[in-house]
Amino acid sequence: MKLRLHNSLTRQVEDFVPQDPSRVTMYVCGPTVYNYVHIGNARPAVVFGLLARLLRRRYSKLVYARNITDVDDKINAAARQAGTPIKAITERFAQAYHDDMARLGVDPPDIVPHATAHMPEIIRMCQALIASGHAYAAEGHVLFEVARFADYGKLSGRSTDDMIAGARVEVAPYKKSPGDFVLWKPSSDDLPGWDSPWGRGRPGWHIECSAMAAAHLGETIDIHAGGNDLMFPHHENEVAQSTCAHEGKVFARYWLHNGMLTFGGRKMSKSLGNVMILHELLETYPGEVLRFLLLRAHYRQPLDWSESTLSQARSTLDGWYGVLRDRADVHVEHDQWTVPEDFESALCDDINTPAAFAVLARLADEARQATSTEERHRSKAALLGAGQLIGLLQEDPEHWFQQTGAGADIDPDWVRGLLDERVAARAARDFARADRIREELAARDVIIEDSTEGTRWKIAKRDPATR
Repeated sequence: MKLRLHNSLTRQVEDFVPQDPSRVTMYVCGPTVYNYVHIGNARPAVVFGLLARLLRRRYSKLVYARNITDVDDKINAAARQAGTPIKAITERFAQAYHDDMARLGVDPPDIVPHATAHMPEIIRMCQALIASGHAYAAEGHVLFEVARFADYGKLSGRSTDDMIAGARVEVAPYKKSPGDFVLWKPSSDDLPGWDSPWGRGRPGWHIECSAMAAAHLGETIDIHAGGNDLMFPHHENEVAQSTCAHEGKVFARYWLHNGMLTFGGRKMSKSLGNVMILHELLETYPGEVLRFLLLRAHYRQPLDWSESTLSQARSTLDGWYGVLRDRADVHVEHDQWTVPEDFESALCDDINTPAAFAVLARLADEARQATSTEERHRSKAALLGAGQLIGLLQEDPEHWFQQTGAGADIDPDWVRGLLDERVAARAARDFARADRIREELAARDVIIEDSTEGTRWKIAKRDPATR
């Protein structure tokens, strides 16, 4: 089963062939930690975290790095506004990011490099670029001279003129050309700074990723991934500076980019006021609902976010969890879980999650309809195995239906106590008391389901706006 990926550099789906099958390398751009991330920031972590799982199933070793940018003008501004040390801002929101990713079922990467821990590597890369004639120092700055790299624009498919016209370039007297980008810049006394041959300063954003990727993964890496909004200028600049710093070596052999999230058909942006903060969404929705929705569309396509799509995601997961709850009597050991070939084949076809979910829906139907002992066991094992690979159906089914969301105050012991009273009332033929208990529970969004196997309960799923 071949793994095929769409390479943004060639604009084609290609067989993935690592340069060294015994050590596959992948770098994914992580967050700038000045605040909680929005839901769109979670899409690359979820999608390319799933890719990491596929790679680990095929190769003996994957080295996966996802960085933290902890030196940036946005961080400086946030610290100034909060009246708190910069490190307090970066540590707080880096930890929040890791915690929120865990709640989405994202596996931690092997390496989490921080920009501030790589100043020697960044400075050495700047020096190498100056020595090779691809960068120059001016007024405490170091700038990459775009005209010295003939392939500039190859990744994004734009001409230099188009890129300059479409970008917010800083026109400064110390630049040879408006399109030249900053590798190093001076810092005033009130800003973070490190000693360098060009005076006290701090790195530009782009050089950080190049230096960290080289330090941990090597001068040529297999896969570099991130959102398609990073293709220009961030990834384009990474290609230029890394290639030139390493004597023309290919920086990344495969480039993968995920599509953006939209809200009501419009791109999420702070200026439009339609940004959905992940940390807040996790207070209302289970992590698996958000994960499912982030994977529901093909990763290269835009993904429209709405209360309606969230409700649909919850409903789909409720159906699949309902099958697992109904099959609670079928015991399947973890080592008996299986991943059906057509499910994994769909994911290996450029991470085709829509096709994979179609298979998952079929597996749920098969588990629901299975009658023989053998088929009930086989179908549940396949459903659990597929769910584990894609990062869903990891909750205990009873717990899934009894989740109330953060901030809710439903006590399961209280519910079970009332259900015991209801059983006693019905045994005593006090049906009026039994009905009052049902109504009391319903008033707190607790739904009772009576069956031949006993009484089950779950939390009603309401629109968060009505809670």
